[in-house]
Amino acid sequence: MQDYISLRIDATPCNETITDLLAAFLGDIGFESFSPDSEGLTAFIRAEDFDRDKVDEALGDFPMETSMRISEEFVKGRDWNEEWEKNYFKPIVVGDECVVHSSFHKDVPHARYDIVIDPKMAFGTGHHSTTSQMMRHILDTDMDGASVIDMGTGTGILAILCAMKGAAEVTGIEIDPFAWENAVENVRLNGVKAKMLCGDASLLSNLRQCDILLANINRNIITSDIASYAGALKKGGLMFLSGFYDKDIPVVCESAERHGLSMTGKLVDNDWAAIRLVKTD
Repeated sequence: MQDYISLRIDATPCNETITDLLAAFLGDIGFESFSPDSEGLTAFIRAEDFDRDKVDEALGDFPMETSMRISEEFVKGRDWNEEWEKNYFKPIVVGDECVVHSSFHKDVPHARYDIVIDPKMAFGTGHHSTTSQMMRHILDTDMDGASVIDMGTGTGILAILCAMKGAAEVTGIEIDPFAWENAVENVRLNGVKAKMLCGDASLLSNLRQCDILLANINRNIITSDIASYAGALKKGGLMFLSGFYDKDIPVVCESAERHGLSMTGKLVDNDWAAIRLVKTD
């Protein structure tokens, strides 16, 4: 079983914006999952990937006034499903149409789309604003017969929802091998047809252009890879992007517009944004 480092950050003062920023900064250096609370944040990273100097560097220019007490703990490999059940992952309903839960949950609310996610330590259960907003975009979009690519698929939750909504061809791409394995397992749990590939945006050149492309990653990766995303999307196709703040939309859109993409809508929750674009060129 996989060993992890549990990093605890107690912040004073602490609010949701601060814990969201902490998660974003730590996510950029390899942390995979996050549990915020009223006093701070607990974050997990595979033991072999942990570097305290990188943590200190990442948080050294934190943009908000807060003091941090940081501690770390080695977590021996264990039954992560049991750990999530006890401490973190609870069933949720998104958009009044979709329920997300794990195989160990009981008394799950009924919904049109029932998604089973056993998250292990991979990111993306629907609890974070960016994931739930992307799911709301999907719920509002006609997927019948569409071809879909989900970049940074994580647990595979967005790809699974697209398949449930009638997408004919769904491909998820995930750079982290452990998360990719988790996505493959979750696709199997839900009995849907979706292909999961392990790799990065360079894989897009080997795929047919799609009708819909999803990317819930972060601003820097999105702006760096937007040319590849646009090249993988058919003219008239839709692109949904998230993993950044409302204030970052102009930066993302500036990069997108250079590649024939125009924003046609957005969702904002707790300052996190998820935008809808169409490829016009």
